Amino acid sequence: MNLPPSGLPPDLADKMFRDRRIRAAITRQSHFMFFHFYFAHYVKYETAPFHRELFQLTEREDIKNLFVVAFRGSAKSTIFTTSYPIWAILGEQQKKFVLILCQTQAQAKQHMMNLRRELEGNALLKNDLGPFQEENNEWGSSSLVFSQMNARITAVSSEQSIRGLRHNQHRPDLIVGDDLEDIASTKTREGRNKTYQWLTGEVIPAGDRDTRLIVVGNLLHEDSLMMRLKEDVENNRIDGIFKSYPLLDGQKILWPGKYPTMEMVEEERRKAANEYAWQREYLLNIVPAEDQVIDPAWIQYYDEIPPRMPVYNGQYRSYLEIRIGIDLAISKRDTADYTAMVPGLCFEEPKGYRLYILPKIINKRLSFPETVDLCKVLEDTYGEYENVPRPPAFVIEDVAYQKALPQQLELEGLYDVRTTRPGNQDKRTRLIMTANMIRSGKILFPRTGAEELIRQIVHFGVEKHDDLADAFANLVLSTTEDPPYTPRIFFI
Repeated sequence: MNLPPSGLPPDLADKMFRDRRIRAAITRQSHFMFFHFYFAHYVKYETAPFHRELFQLTEREDIKNLFVVAFRGSAKSTIFTTSYPIWAILGEQQKKFVLILCQTQAQAKQHMMNLRRELEGNALLKNDLGPFQEENNEWGSSSLVFSQMNARITAVSSEQSIRGLRHNQHRPDLIVGDDLEDIASTKTREGRNKTYQWLTGEVIPAGDRDTRLIVVGNLLHEDSLMMRLKEDVENNRIDGIFKSYPLLDGQKILWPGKYPTMEMVEEERRKAANEYAWQREYLLNIVPAEDQVIDPAWIQYYDEIPPRMPVYNGQYRSYLEIRIGIDLAISKRDTADYTAMVPGLCFEEPKGYRLYILPKIINKRLSFPETVDLCKVLEDTYGEYENVPRPPAFVIEDVAYQKALPQQLELEGLYDVRTTRPGNQDKRTRLIMTANMIRSGKILFPRTGAEELIRQIVHFGVEKHDDLADAFANLVLSTTEDPPYTPRIFFI
């Protein structure tokens, strides 16, 4: 066996190689030393400061829950799902039942195969930790059992039930999840909910009071598992730490041993499948898929709405009307959608109209009665908007539970309530139908006050919520189906 490369002083490495007692004393206390001795063949580049921080985080037993996102090729999986489970058993933490979570059963079996090969091919590690044996149990999971330590490592997938899983008297005391999602599984809210509910509703309860949970992965979606865990930590729903390690922090390269120059970073960038993959997997930016609906470069802004302007013979280019697109939600639960209301002012142009999105955008969790009351307030507010000849029109989809709102608003005496029928068009298709108006500048956005709306339409499919995007589409498409400059007779 070759002596370990950089990471350990040569004289110390030599003593550890020759004397098991020295080796055991050092590696039992330090995961960093354990890795750089037993897994020295993984150390191809100089260890970065962020690697040392990762090792320190694994050693800190006061951190019960740890969630880490790091760039592709950062060695996070090697540290957390290959080295750490073994050190957690052999080292001072003395874990008895390590559970490794994977997305699929095939990945779980592959992981255990790789771990077994590592143990079989590493003579010192096998001697110090062995003997071990591989088992398949009644749960359909594969395990490595270390009889000398009375310990077990088991890999399972999100496809498997783990209720009641034990090793002798021990429930899992260390649970490590690695890349539990992919692009496909995060595309739908149903898929995202399924992963989160499996982790929180089945995996975490499978542990004990002192069980430690570590999840590593990437930011694939604004509502992905890692983002939900990040929010749980920030909102004190979970006691833990969330850490993020992009390859670049401004112009600072996080792993200079592997990428000593920006030219080498640029070379890695060219290897990425596309810019989306680079942003997502290396810079840890949540970006839309390649089929992005609205390009951010298309968004055009206004600072002030122009005044009514004389054109000829005493005629004016006028404010035609205000419309408010509504997407209704009826629950106020923390996990519910929002009720969204997007107001827009139609301004007369020589060949039609231009739609100015107004900044007083509503995006709240409201009950049905609160929604009705807010609509009354908006009618009063916009009914007094200068030189607009009629009260605002409320535009609501005539589908499912939303049908009740137009009916209630009419009963309440609101002046102009209009309904739209999306037919077979899904949300993406309806937003696509607004793209040409956005790109051509027929729709203008306020410089401030519409940031969340713009974020939702630009990152549609990635953002956690799309209620404002739906309300926006209702507003815009109502003006194409029923243009505001068309002569209209109103009966008062």
